Amino acid sequence: MSATDGPESGARELNVNRRMLIDGKLIDTDRTFVSTNPATAMAIGHAPDAGLAEAHAAIAAARRAFDTTRWARDVELRIRCLGQLHQALLDHLEDLRELTIAEVGATRTLTHGPQLEGPIEIVKYYRDVLGDYSFAEGLGSKEIRGVLHHRWVEREPAGVVAAIIAYNYPNQLALAKLAPALAAGCTVILKGAPDTPLITLALGEIIANHTDIPPGVVNVLSSSDVAVGRELAMHPDVDLVTFTGSTPVGRHVMAAASQTVKRVFLELGGKSAVIMLDDADFVSAAQFAAFSIVTHAGQGCALTSRLLVPRAHHDQIVELVAANFAKVCYGDPSNRKTYMGPLISERQRDKVDAMVQRAVEAGATLVTGGTRAGPGFFYTPTLLTDVAADSEIAQEEVFGPVLAVIAFDDDDDAVRIANNSIYGLAGAVFSGDQGRAVALARRIKSGSFSINGGNYFQPDSPFGGFKQSGVGREMGVAGLEEFLERRTFATVVG
Repeated sequence: MSATDGPESGARELNVNRRMLIDGKLIDTDRTFVSTNPATAMAIGHAPDAGLAEAHAAIAAARRAFDTTRWARDVELRIRCLGQLHQALLDHLEDLRELTIAEVGATRTLTHGPQLEGPIEIVKYYRDVLGDYSFAEGLGSKEIRGVLHHRWVEREPAGVVAAIIAYNYPNQLALAKLAPALAAGCTVILKGAPDTPLITLALGEIIANHTDIPPGVVNVLSSSDVAVGRELAMHPDVDLVTFTGSTPVGRHVMAAASQTVKRVFLELGGKSAVIMLDDADFVSAAQFAAFSIVTHAGQGCALTSRLLVPRAHHDQIVELVAANFAKVCYGDPSNRKTYMGPLISERQRDKVDAMVQRAVEAGATLVTGGTRAGPGFFYTPTLLTDVAADSEIAQEEVFGPVLAVIAFDDDDDAVRIANNSIYGLAGAVFSGDQGRAVALARRIKSGSFSINGGNYFQPDSPFGGFKQSGVGREMGVAGLEEFLERRTFATVVG
């Protein structure tokens, strides 16, 4: 492992404050909270700290906009506004990039992919889908007791959406909820994560200043108060809740939403396994395993945090992974040479470190890593072996750059270990035999699967989990239809 130098020349120093968007107006509050650069532990700005009053105002605005404006009925307006939003995001790309690097701790390289530029293309994808999507489906006519009945189904927007997002990929999470919800004709209250409020508020300012999206259709809140999220989930004027975050919090969101029996989309935690079969190319598979888990310092729900290896090849593969970890450049995320940035906060680093220490106390072997680095909230890439399949480190989501190695005896044993989890979000397999790899992948209970390094994460690909990794699918046409209701009609013919 090696640390990169400081910021590149040209990297911008940021000290910004942002405003919330409620009913078409950009507003401040008397209360604010600090947003911190996780690479330096220094404040970069302040965000308005919304309370229940602001949450209620946003809900009322979204309800009015849905019930009384033409947004829900005017497809052409929605297409035009999504096009404007896509262009405005491109026009502000470099400012958004610097803010994402500073607030999220995302590396500059990642902002050219899933931290920024990839999410912006989600907006374009749904604008294009909307141009061809049919909101009606004919079921034909059916004779019932001598009378002909004509039947059809219409899809219509679900209504007011509360979208609550996590801190790790805020642009991706916000736009993967906002774009399909708007395409469907819904109105939205978007609540950013307390650790990364400024980048989400910047999205609200762009919408207010550079699109024709009507007042109240999009409302963007920032808050450090958990009561705000709970109110969004419980309020009777909210028709659907979409949440991305941890499984424990997702359970609370589902319980709160159940008070009014509203629809819920949950994209939650994961403990995904990457499986190396005995005929795999161990060199490329080890590279995949090592560099995947340190992407964004391991702060990704779909990252493969368990490495399942053939027992006979265990030591060889561990050496390969450790060698790749030694090549990981961590440090200032604005430097183009940096591959891994910091964890989001000291609190998260404490959690990761405590889990690693407990794993060692429980019998795991620390091969490399397991140390703090600074300034900022860095944690070195960490490799653990001798991990029991039922141990905490193999079962609980770490959300840090920690890879747990577990040996298996044969394909059936690998499948058993991979499925030994409350989660089912993603996974990966490497094999020299494509048919063998696909057959094994189909036995793993997960929503997405990479075979020999295949990339499943694209705007047109549905993403979501089995078991306690979530409910529903994000992105793709399936992501649009999460925000639609179906209504069936029938009329007597003649």
